[in-house]
Amino acid sequence: MVGAVRSVQPIGAILGEGPVWHDAALWFVDIKRSRIYRFDPARDALQHWDAPGEVGWVLPRASGGMIAGLDTGLHAFDPGGGQFTHLFDPEPHLPGNRLNDATTDAQGRIWFGSMDNAEQDASGRLYRADPHGSTDSGLAPVVITNGPAIAPDGGTLYHTDTLGRSVWRVVLNDDGTLAAPELFCEIAPGEGHPDGSTIDAEGCVWVALFGGWGVRRYDPAGTLIETVEFPVANVTKIAFGGPDLRTAYATTARKGLTQQDLQAQPLAGNLFAFDAGVCGLPVYPAKL
Repeated sequence: MVGAVRSVQPIGAILGEGPVWHDAALWFVDIKRSRIYRFDPARDALQHWDAPGEVGWVLPRASGGMIAGLDTGLHAFDPGGGQFTHLFDPEPHLPGNRLNDATTDAQGRIWFGSMDNAEQDASGRLYRADPHGSTDSGLAPVVITNGPAIAPDGGTLYHTDTLGRSVWRVVLNDDGTLAAPELFCEIAPGEGHPDGSTIDAEGCVWVALFGGWGVRRYDPAGTLIETVEFPVANVTKIAFGGPDLRTAYATTARKGLTQQDLQAQPLAGNLFAFDAGVCGLPVYPAKL
């Protein structure tokens, strides 16, 4: 049974995104403020760092520190000193693109997407990064890539076409190659757009809805089995955290809301939490 949704930090993010549980804390970003956050729920403490560009995500790094995906590519991020070190840019020929959403697999590879920052051109692609650099996944380009998520057995990758209102299921081979995508689920017009995705220990996929006032949980066959309603319209992604990985933390956004919308949604952009009623999966540190 899912618990009540509650606001746990009054962030007021323009575009909160990329939550990930690491080192007993929740890390997440506000893309449009170029800011990385670390929330320690045990102490109710919040830290933040300013990034040198729009930052779509942060992930733990096996060798220490974090990896951050910015509009200029992948960077090593040292929270201790706040330094960013540029590693590589998968799309130097597309200055209008930025990176958007990512996950890691059991081998420590990063799966991350790009998108047209103007949200118009189908220039967004899904990439795989390892110590040798980045490789185009081969999936068809879309305007906004989102929600790469990997099943507990590591054999399936879920990839989201946000403006296409669809989530796709792809067989993930051990060598990192992908099979042909199959449609996993669609979001009907008027019900929001699928944003970030997360998978729980039972292999069910949680899809956040931008403009859809909540999060949906689908079983591995793509059947909708649960909906969690929020007091704000733009839910961007959840991550499982807490000592038992049973607390779902959700980032949200004020982006696109009118002044009238914001008056009706005073909690928009905040960080939320609820008891998921199921365990999540630990995050694999990136080997990069």
